[in-house]
Amino acid sequence: MAIFCQMHHVAFIVYPGFELLDVSGPASVFNGANRALRQRGKPAFYKVVLASAQGGAVESSSGVALETRPIADLRPDEAQTLLVAGAEREPLLPAMADPGLRAALPHLAGKAERFGSVCAGGFVLAALGLLDGRRVATHWDSCKSLAMAFPKVSVDPEALYVVDGALWTSAGVTTGIDMALAMITYDLDASIAGEVAKRLVLYARRPGYQSQFSPVLKAQAKGDSPFAELIGWMQTNLDAALDVPSLAARAGLSERTFHRKFVAATGETPARFVEILRLDAARLLLSRGGSLKSVAAQVGLFPPTRLAEAFERRFGVAPRLFRDMHADLRAPVAAQKLF
Repeated sequence: MAIFCQMHHVAFIVYPGFELLDVSGPASVFNGANRALRQRGKPAFYKVVLASAQGGAVESSSGVALETRPIADLRPDEAQTLLVAGAEREPLLPAMADPGLRAALPHLAGKAERFGSVCAGGFVLAALGLLDGRRVATHWDSCKSLAMAFPKVSVDPEALYVVDGALWTSAGVTTGIDMALAMITYDLDASIAGEVAKRLVLYARRPGYQSQFSPVLKAQAKGDSPFAELIGWMQTNLDAALDVPSLAARAGLSERTFHRKFVAATGETPARFVEILRLDAARLLLSRGGSLKSVAAQVGLFPPTRLAEAFERRFGVAPRLFRDMHADLRAPVAAQKLF
């Protein structure tokens, strides 16, 4: 555990109309870490600082106002972690052009140990060129807009949060909590992050690689899918034969009609949809420490060489290395079914 005598300052940058949860969620996580440290007889580590272009009370989109300091008054040692809150389009556009933010943010970001954004706060950083050539996350509804407005930015539409060197960016609202927990793991240790998650009654600590939406949710989001029941069955029978003839027969359609209607309903071919389902399940099982052999069998990608080939093609990392990288998230699952 890396505990330092000097406190680590986390500065949140807000502006009129910002999303309150982008600040209050992560701030509660950092406060929770301080509480866990004090229970262990250690001094508090994090100090939260709120800043805005002009200082004073700044009203959020929900009507709750936060008292802030002028960003121009912040010293670099008061913004060791620098995070810009997100907002809807209407308040975001003035923030991107605000002269006070534009004058101070590049200097503070350049001096910070890490900097980044929660949700659509990345637009403010992108407008300053601070995201050029970097891989970032943002809210799923803003991914296309961010990529189109700033073509030098590599937008990851899947990740909950992305760490690219000193740059940390997260997707929509509650993922700022996930990112803050990851920061605590990096700064202190995983056990403290776990205590904070438990104290806040969080269902789980979600790793950054986890998708914002599963393919099942994406399919359901299109409305009443004619294949909702079939997709549910597929999800709980990943080790079954999920080829087009088998799925078409279960749906009571000809293979040709099934393929056409499935693509229209889900936006994916049946083969691609099945592979995504299987690989997402494999990713979760591996992050819990499952063996390659058992995971491959559970998700229908047996033998393990087949799993390894598909996993590396999609995620760019071998499944064994992926499992080792996420060891702190493990729980024994060798004999446990995912669904």
